[in-house]
Amino acid sequence: MLFQLLVGSAVSAINIVIHSLWTVAAIGWLRNVALTASGRAWLQLSGVMVATALALMLAHTLEIVVWTVAYWVLGAAPDGSNLLYFAFVNYTTLGYGDVIPVKQWQLVGPMAAMNGILMFGWSTAVLFEVLQKTIERQAAFGKSP
Repeated sequence: MLFQLLVGSAVSAINIVIHSLWTVAAIGWLRNVALTASGRAWLQLSGVMVATALALMLAHTLEIVVWTVAYWVLGAAPDGSNLLYFAFVNYTTLGYGDVIPVKQWQLVGPMAAMNGILMFGWSTAVLFEVLQKTIERQAAFGKSP
C-alpha cells in the first residue's frame, strides 16, 4: 500500500510541475495578448477567458496522458482496458466504475482523482485571476467590458 501511495504521489508531483509551468506560460502569454489587443473591451475579455480555458484544458489533457502512461507502465488496469478512458474517468472524478484498477494498484484511481480535483481547483483560481487582471487593465486604460 505504501508503494502505491509513493507512486501515486510521484505521478501527482509530475502533474503539479506540468500544471505550474503551463499556468505560468499561459498567464505570461495571455498578459502580452491582453496588453496588445485592441477593439471592444467585452470582446477582448471574452477572448482572453476563452484562450485561458482552452489552455488549461490542454494542460489537463496532458496531465491525464501522464496518468495514462503511469497506468500502462504499472499494469494498473485489467488487460484490454482503454487506459486513456480510465485515466479520464479517474482524473475527472467521474467514477463510472466500469473499469477498475487491478487489486495491487487499487489506490492509484483515488490518487488520480485527488490530483484532478486539486488541478481543477487551481485552474478555477487561474481563470478568476485572469478575469480580474484583465478587467483591471481595461479599467486602467479607460475601457469597460
